[in-house]
Amino acid sequence: MSSRGSDPWREFYRRARALRIPHLQRYVLTGLLTVFPVWLTWIVFSFVLRQLSRLGQPIVDAMLAVFAWMIPGGHIVQQEWIRFTLAVLLTLAFLYGLGWLANRVVGRQLLTLIDSLFERIPLVQTIYGGTKKLLTMLQKKPESTQRVVLIDFPKENMKVVGLVTRILHEEGTGRELAAVYVPTTPNPTSGYLEIVPVEQLTPTPWTVDQAMAFIISGGAVSPDEIPFTPPKDKGGLPKDAPDPGSPSGDPVTSAAGTPAEPGPALDPPEPPLPPDPEGVRR
Repeated sequence: MSSRGSDPWREFYRRARALRIPHLQRYVLTGLLTVFPVWLTWIVFSFVLRQLSRLGQPIVDAMLAVFAWMIPGGHIVQQEWIRFTLAVLLTLAFLYGLGWLANRVVGRQLLTLIDSLFERIPLVQTIYGGTKKLLTMLQKKPESTQRVVLIDFPKENMKVVGLVTRILHEEGTGRELAAVYVPTTPNPTSGYLEIVPVEQLTPTPWTVDQAMAFIISGGAVSPDEIPFTPPKDKGGLPKDAPDPGSPSGDPVTSAAGTPAEPGPALDPPEPPLPPDPEGVRR
């Protein structure tokens, strides 16, 4: 009974396979890969526009309400897309004016007053001060190293892109250490903070924008060649490296204090003679 009931399903499956469109899976996958960048761009763009409209929405609503009350038929301008567009334009105009004012003496004094006001609020001071210092550091090149580097993470011979935020010094030895922020893909706002010796960093010629494009795109937007080996591992041992053949492990130097050329290897000393078995004494 069950075998007879399954025969129509087998026939349906056989006919469905016979009507299968060639290369269906490949074309669907190609279509998804084609539309994905456009979709991701729209998601990011719409998110930014929504945030901008939220800032100017209360002012625009108040202005349109007054306009609709004063002018007959003014309620027409209260459509959703008009309110959204005006809110975005108002926010952009405000940001432009704020940037123009920040480059003037009066604007700098006003920003200084705002900074001093935020520093008096405990929790706000921590968030505001830390964010402002991070943005200021990203605008300047750190000392003795590049801004965008590669580090070994999570293990050796596996590299990740990191941003050097500050140069520190080890207590006692004075060795330079780098505080490296490692963003995650595709959301660079979250990541890890690593403290790495400067000599273990692999500097890159990238800018911060190029690094962000590389991270957000999952490596799709990148140059054809990137550095991988740290400078300390290129060209063998440095000049001041310990001599492997020296008993003390110190570097071989000449009388003038410069590294000396390695000389011929010395013959090992002869082993001592065994004791006289007959006990002959002289």
